[in-house]
Amino acid sequence: MGQTNEINKYKSYGAHNFRKIPQVMERLSKEQLFDIEVVASVLPFKANNYVVNELINWDNAPDDPIFRLVFPQKEMLSRQHFDRMAKLIRKEVSKTELKKAANEIRIQLNPHPAGQMEHNVPTLEGVKLTGIQHKYRESILYFPSQGQTCHAYCTFCFRWPQFVGMDELKFAMRETEMLVKYVKSHPEVSDVLFTGGDPMIMKAERFESYVNALLEADMPNLKTIRIGSKSLGYWPYKFSTDKDADLMLRIFERIVKSGVHLSFMAHFNHPVEQQTPAVQEAVRRILATGAQIRTQSPLMRNINDSAEAWQKMWIDQVHQGMIPYYMFLARDTGAHDYFAVPLGKALSIYNDAISGVSGIGRTVRGPSMSADPGKVQVVGASEIKGEKVFALKFLQGRNPEWIKQVFYAKYDPEATWLDELTPAFGDKGFFFEPELEELFDNEKFMDAVEPEYMRFTANG
Repeated sequence: MGQTNEINKYKSYGAHNFRKIPQVMERLSKEQLFDIEVVASVLPFKANNYVVNELINWDNAPDDPIFRLVFPQKEMLSRQHFDRMAKLIRKEVSKTELKKAANEIRIQLNPHPAGQMEHNVPTLEGVKLTGIQHKYRESILYFPSQGQTCHAYCTFCFRWPQFVGMDELKFAMRETEMLVKYVKSHPEVSDVLFTGGDPMIMKAERFESYVNALLEADMPNLKTIRIGSKSLGYWPYKFSTDKDADLMLRIFERIVKSGVHLSFMAHFNHPVEQQTPAVQEAVRRILATGAQIRTQSPLMRNINDSAEAWQKMWIDQVHQGMIPYYMFLARDTGAHDYFAVPLGKALSIYNDAISGVSGIGRTVRGPSMSADPGKVQVVGASEIKGEKVFALKFLQGRNPEWIKQVFYAKYDPEATWLDELTPAFGDKGFFFEPELEELFDNEKFMDAVEPEYMRFTANG
């Protein structure tokens, strides 16, 4: 293992060179090629040779779900935005003018949903830690600067601002010293999630430096290291034939042997991604280190909006030794309108899919929205006191006391997100809203008068 050959030597494709892909030129019209160029001038676009040659069914392009997962589609921009960029490209305006127009559009696409920039970034010793998010009491997200890209970009990506060259929209942190200080000073934090981008884009030696800093700090409160990654779906050779594959796996083993639990949070969006010999070998090698693999994906129209697709994913994941974990709903950012599935349909897909798997496959939670107040699950739809309602509950909350509390919203067949719902039974607001508003107002106040204030305390 760990010997790269020409077949699995990584090669990326983007807006500048995607026309060099033989299948693209054979299968797509000039109009479709131009559409890709236009959308890629606003939203990030990167594919690679593994995705192109092993996952996409080119006989079904452009309708193939993996093709849509990676290659930008015209409908991912509004008509107004698409036409504006198309006109500029046809006029062959300067790169500066094109970028200015693209940035103006990007700002309108809700680049940081769920309060990521406003409410999740903590401070330490008067410094705002822009490479850390701390939304839930026990867990922090860490954005290592070397991990802020991916082997390929998902067209639905809710962190797309990381990849479009607007530095003011990025999360990233180089220093591990501040990460260690923050975890040490917050004994309620038990989990550190490496995220991005994709931390598995890093060379093993670089990732090892981050891991060493955490383990050598000997923090009793650190119980779990998580790695959020799409690498199993987009470049499984990272764990088999890449030059540093064996070293990366030894790092995993070291984490486990240290007594810290290692959970690899694998992003699989379609059953096809789990079926190649390369990904199956990578899964076996990761599990052999003692790490656990949990799987998650958003539910997306045009990609995986069928119970059959989810059943196949979950059954195969369990068969390979992975743990189905989350079915998310597409976040309200970027190309949300292209991917969004109404809550009622999402609930139906989840129920039909979960009923077709065995008990050990029913570990998956969903459909879930990662919204501003927390992770909200759509539990069911029913009629109560003559009113059709959605039953909802928190799986995670900015206030841990909200977790597992059931609340109700009027049934809306068109709603795709929490902020499109209204309370049921004539209530003026949802139970958590006054406290959430007070929390955010208090954050603004403390930012203004005492920037070194530690917003996230042991009480959440």
